[in-house]
Amino acid sequence: MYDLHLTAEQVEMREAVRDFVAREIKPMAAELDRREELQRQFPPALFDQASQLGLRTLGLPAEFGGAGADSLTICIVAEELAVGDVGVAAMLTETSTLARLLFDGMLSDEQRAQWMPEFLSDHRCHLAFAGPDSEPSDDWFYHRPFVADGRCPISALKAANGDWLLNGVQNFVPNAPVAKLIIVEAAAADGPRTLLVACNTRGLEVRAHDPASRNPGADGEPVFAWNNGTSGQLVFRDCRVPAKNLIASAGTRLPDRGGKAADRAPPHRAAMNLGVGRAAYEAALEYAKLRVQGGRRIIEHQAIGTMLAEMVARLETARSVIWQAAWAADHADAYADGSLPHLPHATIARIMTAEFVHKVTLDAAQIFGGSGVMRDLPMQKHVRAGMIFLHSNVSNSAAKFRLAEAVAGYERPSPAAGGR
Repeated sequence: MYDLHLTAEQVEMREAVRDFVAREIKPMAAELDRREELQRQFPPALFDQASQLGLRTLGLPAEFGGAGADSLTICIVAEELAVGDVGVAAMLTETSTLARLLFDGMLSDEQRAQWMPEFLSDHRCHLAFAGPDSEPSDDWFYHRPFVADGRCPISALKAANGDWLLNGVQNFVPNAPVAKLIIVEAAAADGPRTLLVACNTRGLEVRAHDPASRNPGADGEPVFAWNNGTSGQLVFRDCRVPAKNLIASAGTRLPDRGGKAADRAPPHRAAMNLGVGRAAYEAALEYAKLRVQGGRRIIEHQAIGTMLAEMVARLETARSVIWQAAWAADHADAYADGSLPHLPHATIARIMTAEFVHKVTLDAAQIFGGSGVMRDLPMQKHVRAGMIFLHSNVSNSAAKFRLAEAVAGYERPSPAAGGR
């Protein structure tokens, strides 16, 4: 199993990120949380600093210019970033995860030589993925093959010279307003295609979901709307993509975007969820040490002490499950030799963490009393984020169906056998 003694590099990275969060992210996030939604805009300079710390290239192998961090290290960093702001964690983790998948597994040597220098040299070169969000929900196809609906928001037509013409609209693409390189999964006549598209490609329009995004700030710097991260709409109108940008002859399902591969993918989202719970717990703990009622601090009251004890127990349990899933993601051989049971550990981490953190955020808000819902305090933000993790991507109920199928030994047929 994984070693609970973190390496010197992991401890150093954790402390560096924790310090960065305390100095830069938390003060900025606290200010933004008090603004109206359309006025929440993180300055790009903050992400420049994060990139200089190596957080944008954290998952890239060292030979490609990255830190070569394993899944456990990435989860540790994702948790620390989410303690400061879950949107910052989501944006940086999305780029780091996609960079690892793109440059270390999807591109040819020639394509890597073309795109990697730009990615490494530009601190503002972020990545996005546009395509079907996930497989059909397990609650609709429990113990049955998935039935493909054939819908893909983006179509690809091969031109006479081998280039590809993209058309369609993809909504709510994470990182879209800031991404300079976009991985696009499109539907062609003979099957899905995956292409790499630069943000300035003619025929591609990146729209924000509100008019505030990408407007210049007072200092002339571009800013983008912020609400638990940034996302946007991609509009393709006869967008011509060179043939050399085709990075797969068939659709490439990203491991954390759904399907069977997601069951053993690194639990990055669960780690961010844990960071939300930790932020709520730490705020409640600090408040309980300061608030005096009945002649003593409320932390000395049994009811509050019990709530805090249950909160920290849930968070520590969630972290153990996440770390096990992270280790399992990098050690597939542990399933083959019987070290791990054949279970979807990433799915287990997702279920446990979402339920535990949801409860932690609600209890933390209870400790604050009536002030827990006020915008001037962070608790309303943590409760909202906990609800989002509980229901977004694959909902907890659907994730439990996936786990139930694994317990029953059900193997969904592959697309070639008639499923999706």
